[in-house]
Amino acid sequence: MAQKNGKYDLIVVGSGPGGATVAREAALKGKKVLLLERGSADPITGSPVQAASMMGIPGQSMLFTYKGLSMVRGIGAGGSSVFYYATAFEPPYAMLKSHGVDIREDVEAVKSEIPIAPLDDRLIGPMARRIANSATELGYDWNKLPKYVFQDKCQPGCDRCNLGCPHGAKWTARNFIEQAVETGAKFIPRARVRRVLTEGGKAVGVAFTRRGTEHKAYADCVVLSAGGIGTPEVLRASGIPEAGYDYFFDPLIAVFGPADVKGGAEFPMAMGVHMEDEGYLMTDMTLPRLLYQAFASQVLRFDRLAAHSKTLTIMVKAKDSLGGRLTDSGGVRKHLDPTDAAKLAKGYERAKGILKNAGAKHIFKSWYIAAHPGGTAKIGDVVDSDLKTKIDNLYVCDCSVIPEPWGLPPTLTLLALGRRLARQLTAGAAKAATKKKKGDEKAA
Repeated sequence: MAQKNGKYDLIVVGSGPGGATVAREAALKGKKVLLLERGSADPITGSPVQAASMMGIPGQSMLFTYKGLSMVRGIGAGGSSVFYYATAFEPPYAMLKSHGVDIREDVEAVKSEIPIAPLDDRLIGPMARRIANSATELGYDWNKLPKYVFQDKCQPGCDRCNLGCPHGAKWTARNFIEQAVETGAKFIPRARVRRVLTEGGKAVGVAFTRRGTEHKAYADCVVLSAGGIGTPEVLRASGIPEAGYDYFFDPLIAVFGPADVKGGAEFPMAMGVHMEDEGYLMTDMTLPRLLYQAFASQVLRFDRLAAHSKTLTIMVKAKDSLGGRLTDSGGVRKHLDPTDAAKLAKGYERAKGILKNAGAKHIFKSWYIAAHPGGTAKIGDVVDSDLKTKIDNLYVCDCSVIPEPWGLPPTLTLLALGRRLARQLTAGAAKAATKKKKGDEKAA
């Protein structure tokens, strides 16, 4: 695929927020970058069929752990950012700083480039408003949440956010992939990296399969950004067996209740409250009809299948405890800790109270689902504070490096970590080039 003698300065594995940022920043600095993505790069249509193909395939993008708890991840260009609710929570600065990582400067730089702001009133639907008014009446500090959205492109009454925005209104990591390619990076989708190639304790490239054929690509540096599940799988295959243990996965439930309100198609997670002391987040969460019906069917509430357009929904997402392990093939093994189940139960009671106050009846909740798996290659464990592994020239930049549970969407954190890592890598290369030049001049 590539010649060994420095064909690429950098290979990035995975094109989610972390990987796309590293690739884009390095390309902007003039580096020769190869970006590899396991999934497809087909244009986003917002269709249920496409969404299912990218985040609903059992054993790949939908994984199951004990007692039927499912964990979903997006596999494709842009990773899970294609299907996320585009909410920009501030990073856990204090927690990261305690592990030697300061990303405040990089967060501010990211904010200056990406549209981050609460939704305009015109984009907040009647269901989100009804929930917000009820929560406020009950004394909750329920407010608009900051979103990654080009709001001039966003259309009221649209619920495609869950399925992938076909209008280009939602910012995703695909925006950075496009910029990286425009700047000279090479992007190869449908390329599944199996292992990192090493020589003398240093990473020199990767081996990957594409269309049934194995290829090898070489570079001076490799960054794994295949996500909380994909990255530890590659690390283990590359001689780092300690990856993939004691992780978090942000368990959540959805709480449903029909009321006398007409909606059903809105931007989800428009407003909410972080119950930090109690360890969970509550937000509105409208769902497309088919997804709502899947949630209702999962808990045998067939009597509610036709109530989609008038059902208010609140998501309760908990900060869970570290635990469990991943299998070598990327399977998930983790119990929901009783203390974490108790957080969700308390959140359910609060959500039920909000819905009742909003006029909802026949309230029920979904089974457990999980998102944002991370902590599988922690800072201070598998990587150091510079995100470097014990293998020279091999780095990690995705949710797997987050060292402690946090319980909030990680995108802004990953964007900042990606920018920070790219700065370090390109600065190091620049210093090495200067040193070499001085040495050549001295020898001459």
